[in-house]
Amino acid sequence: MTDAMTRRAHELAAAGRLPAFVYDLSALDAHVAAVRAALGGTELHYAVKANPDPELLRVLARHVDGFEVASGGELAHVRALFPDTPIALGGPGKTDAELASDVYRLHVESPGELARLLASGRDADILLRVNLDVPVQGASLAMGGGATPFGMDPADVARCVALLEGHDRVRLRGVHAHLASGLHARQLLDLAAAVLEYARGLGLSEINLGGGMAVSYTEPDTLFDWAAYGTGLAGLREEGEVLRIEPGRSLTAYCGRYATRVIDVKRVHGRLFAVVAGGTHHIRTPAAKSHGQPVVPGAAGEPITIVGQLCTPKDQLSADVPIALKPGDVVELAMAGAYAWNISHHDFLMHRHPEFSYVER
Repeated sequence: MTDAMTRRAHELAAAGRLPAFVYDLSALDAHVAAVRAALGGTELHYAVKANPDPELLRVLARHVDGFEVASGGELAHVRALFPDTPIALGGPGKTDAELASDVYRLHVESPGELARLLASGRDADILLRVNLDVPVQGASLAMGGGATPFGMDPADVARCVALLEGHDRVRLRGVHAHLASGLHARQLLDLAAAVLEYARGLGLSEINLGGGMAVSYTEPDTLFDWAAYGTGLAGLREEGEVLRIEPGRSLTAYCGRYATRVIDVKRVHGRLFAVVAGGTHHIRTPAAKSHGQPVVPGAAGEPITIVGQLCTPKDQLSADVPIALKPGDVVELAMAGAYAWNISHHDFLMHRHPEFSYVER
């Protein structure tokens, strides 16, 4: 059976318009609707850094309570598309101009950042980003649980609370705690329990638990257990508390594919390679995470390693894929809906940029 994204990929190939990203907006809509339903009373923000594509954001806007951005550029991008949607601004190293932004919530990263905000005299509703000393074993990335440049340890949180005394224009609403990425529901619930205990100790009732939901590129059919997570958060939440999460990759990764064509097939020292148009300057995910990007199955064949056009051995998209390929064939890399084009080194070797195509059913 040929699905909508594959049909579009072959249409683009026939028109000479590959490489291209193909996004299934209907699949995205259904997935995010299911996530929203599973979360119950937990607020859902989308982390725009995962993929800021405007068409994806329009679908997400139907279901989320707001957007989380990490720069003035992302803020301007989202504000132009959705002027009335709540936006939270986070990220380390905010400039004075970014601190002056008119946003729903500002995630403060340090006492120095708070001091600059207070000196500006502007109004703001803030969350203090905390970095608790808690175990984050099994994480693909750790932003907390120890010495990292993200957030504050409890001593600096206490300094911020003291700095806020006597100031009524900057209002402390709660805490933010994105501690790790690549975790399963049970692991994230354990972290949530620790963050909630800490926030309650400060007398704060608004808690942003960040994202970090596990996405498996080796087992793409294994999805994060949103039902267990939503149920678990409901059990942890006490009356009057506002819980919020801000996933990115786990919402959009599955709706996108990177479609390209085979330029050459060759054997080098016994190993078979398919050189395709494009590469990791379009979809950096495989290089960034040191893994193979899932390939949409085709006719079975001798294991072949799929590489791009760049003059570096790191331009490898997927290794030893058991698929038959010849020059001119279309190759589709799945799970390309997050941290792909937007984090790639687009202009290395100055190849043509990919196209973007959208399907709805």
